[in-house]
This record gives sequence, C-alpha cells and structure tokens, in this order.
Amino acid sequence: MKRNLFAVVSGIALSSFILSSCDTPTGAGAGYGAAAGAIIGGAATGHVRGAAIGAAAGAATGALIGHSIQEDRARAYGPVPPGGWPLARYTNTPGVFRSPYTGRRYDLSGVPPGGLTRDIDTGQLFRRPSRGYY
Repeated sequence: MKRNLFAVVSGIALSSFILSSCDTPTGAGAGYGAAAGAIIGGAATGHVRGAAIGAAAGAATGALIGHSIQEDRARAYGPVPPGGWPLARYTNTPGVFRSPYTGRRYDLSGVPPGGLTRDIDTGQLFRRPSRGYY
C-alpha cells in the first residue's frame, strides 16, 4: 500500500511540476501549490485521496497567490485604465500581433499570454491575447 501511495503522490507532484512551466505567475503558482499540497496531503493522511485533496487545495491557493502577484506586477506600470489594458490584434503570423493603438506589428512570441507590452510610438501599454495565434 505504501509503495502504491508513493507512486501516486510522485505522479501528482511530477505532473504539477510540469504545470509550473506555465509562463504566467498564476499558472506557476497553481503548479507549485499542487505539488506542495499533494506531498503534504499524502504524507499527512497516508492515502491517495488525501494527496488528491491536498493537490486540489494547493493548486487553488497557488493560483490565487500567483494571480495577485501578476496584478501587482501590472500595477507597477501605472494605474490600470478603466476596462483594463487593451488587447493586441491577431495577425496571420504565429506570435506576431498588431498594436491596438498604431497597428504596428510586434513579435510577442517571448511575451507570456496576458503580458504587457509598450507601444514604442505612443508609449501606451497593451496586453498580448491569452489564446490562439491568428
């Protein structure tokens, strides 16, 4: 039984470390929280169910903490405009987007989804869209 529990807890921890490769602090927080929760839940109860409950609770807590970190980083750029930062527009090239202000094309392939970028012509900030490339 202990060997089976160890395998399940290790699997949950490994899968949550894979989730930690997410680009945003929210995704990384969820991954690290799930790993810590699975380890603590499995060690405290000795059952797979405890590891799963710990992973779920840790992922939720980590995502909330990561989201607050992400929003604090965004506030460092100044006050958030009403309605939030505008989104870049899609182009036919993966990773390349158009500024909502000037239409200039930007290669945002290194910017995480939802990340802020400054338009060099106007100096205003905009976000990379969260999903899709086109």
